[in-house]
Amino acid sequence: MPTSNTVLHRAGAVRTGDPAIADPITTEVIRHALNSAANQMKRALVRTAFSPVIYEVLDFAVAIYDPEMRLLAQAPSLPMFMGTLNFCVEEAVRNVGGTENLFPGDMIMYNWPYGTGSHPQDLAVVNPVFLDDGELIGYTAIKGHWLDIAGKDPYCTDTIDVFQEGTIYPGVKIYKKGELNDDIHRMVIANSRVPKFVAGDLNAQVVGCRVGATAFREVVGRFGRAEFLNSVENMFDHGERVVRSYFEKIPDGRYVASGEMDSDGISDEPIPFEIAVEVKGSDVRIDFSNAPESRPGPVNCPVPSTISCARVAITMLAGYGEAPHEGHFRAIEVVTRPGTMFHPLPPAPCFLYGWPADQAIEVIYKAIAAALPEAVPAQSGGCICSVVWWGTREKTGEPWADGSPHPVGQGAWKGGDGGTMLHISESATRFSPIEVWEAKNPWLMDRLALRRDSGGPGEWRGGAGVDFFFRMTEDIYITTVVERTRNAPWGLSGGGFAVPNGAAVRFPDGRLVPVPKTTRLAVPKGAVLELATGGGGGYGDPKARPREAVLADLKAGYISEEFAREYYPQAF
Repeated sequence: MPTSNTVLHRAGAVRTGDPAIADPITTEVIRHALNSAANQMKRALVRTAFSPVIYEVLDFAVAIYDPEMRLLAQAPSLPMFMGTLNFCVEEAVRNVGGTENLFPGDMIMYNWPYGTGSHPQDLAVVNPVFLDDGELIGYTAIKGHWLDIAGKDPYCTDTIDVFQEGTIYPGVKIYKKGELNDDIHRMVIANSRVPKFVAGDLNAQVVGCRVGATAFREVVGRFGRAEFLNSVENMFDHGERVVRSYFEKIPDGRYVASGEMDSDGISDEPIPFEIAVEVKGSDVRIDFSNAPESRPGPVNCPVPSTISCARVAITMLAGYGEAPHEGHFRAIEVVTRPGTMFHPLPPAPCFLYGWPADQAIEVIYKAIAAALPEAVPAQSGGCICSVVWWGTREKTGEPWADGSPHPVGQGAWKGGDGGTMLHISESATRFSPIEVWEAKNPWLMDRLALRRDSGGPGEWRGGAGVDFFFRMTEDIYITTVVERTRNAPWGLSGGGFAVPNGAAVRFPDGRLVPVPKTTRLAVPKGAVLELATGGGGGYGDPKARPREAVLADLKAGYISEEFAREYYPQAF
């Protein structure tokens, strides 16, 4: 239960219309129209962005909010940003003087991590949307990852406060009444090692917000303000019922599970943590209050992303594939304690905020499994296995940078094998095609293949991890963030553990140096980064796996004969 030193977070329940008089068909048309508007924002951003991390990887979120900061629509991109943009919008608006200081044509930049939930590189552009009569109907917002904003390094695993992590824009107008604020724009460009990329991506976010605003206005104009508001409330109520119907199936109780971070990037000390899931009827409370104290290194997860990982975990289980909106979040309560890893206070470093959030999602599933194991999957590889690269091109002298998450195997579930080459928290993101990587960056791919024997054995086997071997064709720098290298992904109901993640650099002199977390490592021409992502845990007794399924896995190369004979003797 929340105490005097904890904070309870709930999704907004304010009413702006009457769902009882909303037409259900009109509600569905409006819901799909809003989702279409968000997707138009996404397409505009992808087509105009300069950085592969945006137009290839899709490391961004686009969303539409109403004036009460409630999520109306969000296009598929980065699930971990689900529900964090409302905090960005609210804080950005507050920091420019509130709604009374907003005008048509304004655009606000905001990246204070404790309000965005992210590291400073995830910068939000917020666009207030007005009707022709001057009424504020909501906001379009895009939060995207910028390659560099003048942190101590383009990407960091070893920061000790937020001020080392990049330039802060605490809610400033990049456009005022439609006119570019040149002073701020020049400051943005000056505070980046790759100014062309940053300028291009900022413009792309502005374009995306404007496209979304036009489509948003068209939806409201087509149906009228009153009918729109009634339908939105009806939409929210339906989403809430969908989520609640799922949790009504889980026995009431308090379920606790634990996870462990490999380190905080500063010390090599592991960081255990626990999360409790309390179910009462159709209400679910995710309790982070017993989290460890805020860490000296940058693995602290600001509150918006702590709330978001709870929302991702629950809505991916209970949302039945619907595009997310505020109604899906109403049944979820989140409890945090200020000053902890999942509720850090300024100036705690939080550059690696996403890694504890990633693990938290699966710890939540592990807790639910104690009550209803068939409702959740076994653990995935448990990390997004990020690598960020940068340097100066030999021939041109131009600065360059790139970065990408890399997929892992997913956990098996009752009824199916785990997926391969996926993420939970970044399920709509991608890594660049080999052709794009090799054309734009100074490396060649020596190997890109599924990692044999990496998935956990079970009646339903875990998904395979992936081997990525990058051979450098120029001297470069890298930062790697690879978690769960020490702890194997767990199985469920008798399923076996999977193989954990790993990363190492093989230098030209033959040395093999592990690099799970490292910042600004000089990697010379001819060296190979050997990234091996983890598999997913198995589900159920391996001896119950059908013989034909084992033989099919052998033929496809997912497992070796030695692995099959050890875990699936029934096939021989």
